[in-house]
Amino acid sequence: MQQRPTRVRHLVLWLTVIAYLITYMDRAVISSAAPFIREEFGFTIGTMGLILGAFRVGYTICNIPGGWLGDRFGPRRALAAIVLWWSAFTALTTAMTGAASMMICRFLFGAGEAGAFPIATRSLSRWMLPSERGWAQGLTHAGSRLGAAFTPPLFVWMMVQYGWRLPFLCFGAVGCVWAVVWYFWYRDTPEEHSQVNAGELALIQQSLGTKRTGLTTTVPWGIILSSRVTILLGLMYFCYGWCQAIYLDWLPTYLREFRGFNPVKMGIYASLPYYAGALGNLAGGRITDQWATRSGDLKSARRIVGMIGFVIAAVGIIPATLTPDPAMSVALSCLAFFGLEVTISVSWAVPLDIGGDFAGSVSAVMNTCGNLGGTISTIAVGYIVSQFGWNVPFYIAAGFCIAGAILYLGIDASRHLFPSEPGASSHEN
Repeated sequence: MQQRPTRVRHLVLWLTVIAYLITYMDRAVISSAAPFIREEFGFTIGTMGLILGAFRVGYTICNIPGGWLGDRFGPRRALAAIVLWWSAFTALTTAMTGAASMMICRFLFGAGEAGAFPIATRSLSRWMLPSERGWAQGLTHAGSRLGAAFTPPLFVWMMVQYGWRLPFLCFGAVGCVWAVVWYFWYRDTPEEHSQVNAGELALIQQSLGTKRTGLTTTVPWGIILSSRVTILLGLMYFCYGWCQAIYLDWLPTYLREFRGFNPVKMGIYASLPYYAGALGNLAGGRITDQWATRSGDLKSARRIVGMIGFVIAAVGIIPATLTPDPAMSVALSCLAFFGLEVTISVSWAVPLDIGGDFAGSVSAVMNTCGNLGGTISTIAVGYIVSQFGWNVPFYIAAGFCIAGAILYLGIDASRHLFPSEPGASSHEN
């Protein structure tokens, strides 16, 4: 009788979820602190936009190198190293003395975080079954949004008690602890992990192919970069990145300075869209996986769910912007962010579907494009608001949501980039 499979792959998934949660706690703490940093240092809103944008510049530039690190050296070593790096710069943010030093520190922080999602995607590629990919990506990204949700009220509580610097120090310490646990427990393949029994190993190998080595020597960038699916993924994710950056980087400032919330209410209300986003991640991942499993039509399961998410976001953004009621604006922003995040679990499942052992590099290309959109958005919003007010950035975001829905029409997750891998379909350029 076949041995009952262990569930080590699910522990791998949950440890990855915690990593995603930490990434967004460390990102969101600067946006929560932004109004108070501006008060202390006397920064204009344009200068604050440059500081927030410095993270995204570093993140965008280093996304592809970060994904390559995971593919080349394995997620165990690569992810532990970059978490230690960005955790150090999270803590060092408290020592900065002006705009220039703050921008340099946030740039280096972004350079470290750049590899997080691509390497984490690569870390799951040899563990998660195809039927679990959408759910896995939904769960990990839900963890990241919960990190962003927890941060504003937690930051406000810490700030009131001890000032704005303490949260940066505490969050940096949490990342260091996670990196140590990851390095000593995680393994790059199920075959290497002592806690995986024969039943689980057989289950994984039947779905993903027989035993393979832990590291990849050469990344086929020509195939990846010339693929029509990769190009469309990048353009679609640019649209997503533009919209997401407004909520992640500017929502606390928007609520504080435009909607008139006091610091405590700002902390509470700024967290609500992220809870809605976490639900969107889980819903999108569950729906796309169940659709694909029951129908056998992976292309439609990924494509249509992604399109619907963008449409919901566009429908929520416009009335959230136009309503004069601050509470209603937050409620409609929750709807918009829910829809935006429905797309995420689908978008990150596609690199696993088409990339195989090179899922880290494929997702790094996609994420680079997304963060290029986010970088431009974050820097531009500060100047757009100073010239045209707060409504215009949200109108632009609604337009990008419509564009993202249209781009999803061309994304086919059923066409594997590397047909020689187990279970792959024909190559598409």
